[in-house]
Amino acid sequence: MVFWVTQGYAVMDNAEFPIVGEGDKQPNDNFIEQLVWNAEAGINKIAEMGVGDSSRVAVGGHSYGAFMTTNLLAHCNLFKAGIARSGAYNRTLTPFGFQNEERTYWQAPDLYFNMSPFSFADKIKTPLLMIHGEADNNPGTFPIQSERLYNAIKGHGGTVRFVQLPYESHGYAAKENILHMLWEQHQWLEKYVKLKGK
Repeated sequence: MVFWVTQGYAVMDNAEFPIVGEGDKQPNDNFIEQLVWNAEAGINKIAEMGVGDSSRVAVGGHSYGAFMTTNLLAHCNLFKAGIARSGAYNRTLTPFGFQNEERTYWQAPDLYFNMSPFSFADKIKTPLLMIHGEADNNPGTFPIQSERLYNAIKGHGGTVRFVQLPYESHGYAAKENILHMLWEQHQWLEKYVKLKGK
């Protein structure tokens, strides 16, 4: 994070995006709405504090954070760019639950469909950088998750780039891959958030 601060970016790290259930509803029943409200509140706060420009904000995350990132890009226009690393984007590929969701796909098929950014790939028009380790052995985030979302966004004319890191699992370890990831992310932010060269 320190690197991007030195490049003129304000960084919100570990921002809390609570998703809660109310009454007899479970938290994921209103996941998308609450996710967008949280993002909007965060953006408004940095603008109010004078540390960020609300019209030039990027969002990014790893694993579940990547899932949240792509859902935000599919359901709102608050961001200039997104970076999603090693995420799960089609919840039907994790049919026996995920994170704090205990219902199976067969108990709540609409929920699995609506929480899958893959279902709304045609709506993702904000530039998205996707990064994934080619040997990801996390059962919820096999590389096919990124491959299929990339193809779906590209097929609908969206701006997307997919980078696969060789020999990497769910977390990245090789110095060369980490440096490559940082370079890719920096180029993406410079092009689509700072609008360098436009």
